[in-house]
Amino acid sequence: MRIVAFVPLLVAVLAVAPIRATALDSRVVHDGDVDYRVVTVDLRSDALDLYWRDADGTAFGSIEALRQDGEAKGMTLAFATNAGIYDRSDRPLGLTIAAGRTLRPLNTTKSRGGSGNFGMQPNGVFYVDRLGHAGVARTDAWRELGIDARVATQSGPMLVVDGAINPAFVEGSDSRKWRGGVCAPAPDKAVFAVSIAPVTFHAFARLFRDTLGCRDALFLDGTLSQIYTASDGYSGAPDVMVKPYAGMLAVFAGTPDAR
Repeated sequence: MRIVAFVPLLVAVLAVAPIRATALDSRVVHDGDVDYRVVTVDLRSDALDLYWRDADGTAFGSIEALRQDGEAKGMTLAFATNAGIYDRSDRPLGLTIAAGRTLRPLNTTKSRGGSGNFGMQPNGVFYVDRLGHAGVARTDAWRELGIDARVATQSGPMLVVDGAINPAFVEGSDSRKWRGGVCAPAPDKAVFAVSIAPVTFHAFARLFRDTLGCRDALFLDGTLSQIYTASDGYSGAPDVMVKPYAGMLAVFAGTPDAR
């Protein structure tokens, strides 16, 4: 099912307010035997939004398409990354909220071995609420928490849960992939990371807990993980590994062209 009716209104809502990016911090962090691109978004000054489809209802599909769309509106893409896991119809697999509107519902289906990383428990939601406060919450607690989210994306598994590395991860695993994730070490900061080389789940979770100081962190994607910043270009998986994205989390600099 294609959800198109919300899109023109979504674009209009995003376009009414000036968007500026002034405090992005992009750096390379070495942890263990792997380098990571780590980008911190200061939500006090940077407007982090979720983008899936353009005004015509067509999925952007790539960071480059999103960048060009922003450029046509007089904005510069300062940061972007994949927002999470999507289904075979190229729709976000779980909860997707943009500009306060729910484009895809919460997915509470439990894994029976066939839903890949998304189904690994606990599953979680990264969000920014209407006060500009970010966080990562367990999917099974989402409705009870009653968060009034402006932006949200559901993915899985959670990497770190209440200060502990997900017990499903094996420290000596030989499963190494490019991986991307997110956390919120403080309410006004969202921290994104991608590995610049393949890494295990356990090592990736350890980065978020021990080096980035996150008590809760969420896995966004694997194999095709990339981060884009205007200052550094693309980091993460090589281009040949990247497939079309569904939703993307991004920060634009500049003011939308009102013409």
